[in-house]
Amino acid sequence: MTEGARILEQDSFGPKVYRLRDGNMLKLFRRKRLLSSALLRPHSQRFCSNADALQARGIPTLQPLALYRLDDPAWTAVLYQPLPGETLSQLLRDDASFWQTLLPQLASFIGLLHASGVYFRSLHLGNIVRTPDGLLGLIDIADLQLRRPPLSQRLIRRNREHFDKYLRKEGFAFDSTQLWDYGKPARVERS
Repeated sequence: MTEGARILEQDSFGPKVYRLRDGNMLKLFRRKRLLSSALLRPHSQRFCSNADALQARGIPTLQPLALYRLDDPAWTAVLYQPLPGETLSQLLRDDASFWQTLLPQLASFIGLLHASGVYFRSLHLGNIVRTPDGLLGLIDIADLQLRRPPLSQRLIRRNREHFDKYLRKEGFAFDSTQLWDYGKPARVERS
């Protein structure tokens, strides 16, 4: 299956993500500890379930095609059709001035995620894709958690802290305060 494929991501254990010749992706998941919740519900299965749940909530994401158990029981894999488009990280590296244009849409999208009970610990510019239709969607969704009620302020704050840390680490000089405060009603000072 990986013959002629391009390795997009790897670590010290080897390839993690392949782009196959047909344009689909193969993502490998390794159980890191012998005793883990991944024994009962592998990360690959969570990845597929999360994709289905996001689609049910109307949030664009990748399309799982097949789930595989590999010869080594610590490894599983998912074949999926990627979400077409470019990550916001790619777009903003090409044109940093796009941030101001993108801000209202990104703020609305993050607000939709929070209102829909989507807690994505890896919410950052590299995991948000702008599709050719101009919609925003999510990729790399294995560690996403779905809740019935909207997210609590504590979880929203954790998302913001992670997002800000990503911006600093990647060298983006954007003020994310605008992102999190966008659309909030102005505070009225009482005299």
